Amino acid sequence: MSTATGQAGKGPLIVRLCNWVGEAVLSLPTLTMLEQQGYELHLIGKRWAQSLFAGHGWTVHVRPARRGDAIRQLKALRKELSLRDPGFARRPNYLLFTSSFSSALEGRLAGLRPAGYDRDSRGLLLAHRVPYIAGLHAADDYWRIGTHFARVAEARSAALGLQPSAEQSAQARALLAANGLAGADFVILCPFSGAADTTGKKLWPPFPELAQRLQTQGLQIVLCPGPGEEAQAHTQYPGAVMLEGVDLGTYAALTRLARCTVSNDTGPGHLAAAAGARLVSVLGPDAADMWLAQGEHVTLLRPAAGWPSLEDALTAVHTQVRT
Repeated sequence: MSTATGQAGKGPLIVRLCNWVGEAVLSLPTLTMLEQQGYELHLIGKRWAQSLFAGHGWTVHVRPARRGDAIRQLKALRKELSLRDPGFARRPNYLLFTSSFSSALEGRLAGLRPAGYDRDSRGLLLAHRVPYIAGLHAADDYWRIGTHFARVAEARSAALGLQPSAEQSAQARALLAANGLAGADFVILCPFSGAADTTGKKLWPPFPELAQRLQTQGLQIVLCPGPGEEAQAHTQYPGAVMLEGVDLGTYAALTRLARCTVSNDTGPGHLAAAAGARLVSVLGPDAADMWLAQGEHVTLLRPAAGWPSLEDALTAVHTQVRT
């Protein structure tokens, strides 16, 4: 396997992203490595992926919700890229971070040559099979797919390397100025758990009390509620600054400007960690090892049983704020 980086001219590569923000964030080192190896990346994912990766310059195609439309999108992209690069159709050209049978089948039906993990009975659909290894952290899961495909033997960087665009960074500073927070000491709270948590098992109960304690200690509290979270945010966090409708890249830029971000086990926590921000991640008894936030300034609060205490969270926040 090669260990060189910065190669050029390997041609276009379509990459199917996973469907959740945290998953997409954890694939960042792999995407960066593929670009460094000379691949021209065309990412297929949710609409929010365009904002998430705006600072990296990759082309992001929004996947249609209907399968038939998604296959037609892939066919059109295959035709476009084949005209530009005659070798595109002859090599594995559709890298799957997803593990589902259906994602490999979509690629085959579109005339592409998928590459990805040989699991869930989809091996015969793959032009490049990556042997699956259970128990890896998700970031290492994606790294294994990418390095096996690119024939690269490199260790993954501990830093995920999310880069907001210059426009998103300017928008973050403008939002703070408009809300009287320019130069202020503020902490971002991410007390929600996302649409995937239908049971609320990722919700750390003391979040409202944490907000009150931090406010009495002179720290301003900022929340960036997503769609459907606004009413709960205003009810449970009086006195906090609400920044609604913030796109993911701007959200990442805001976490860099905050003294600290405190998050449940959910996408915004991964976002802050990937951007190199200071993060306190509060984890409950159902937290899975493969989805732990990773970053250079991450504090994981994960007791042997139950939830972290409010006092432990306050101590972790104060430690982060002082750094």
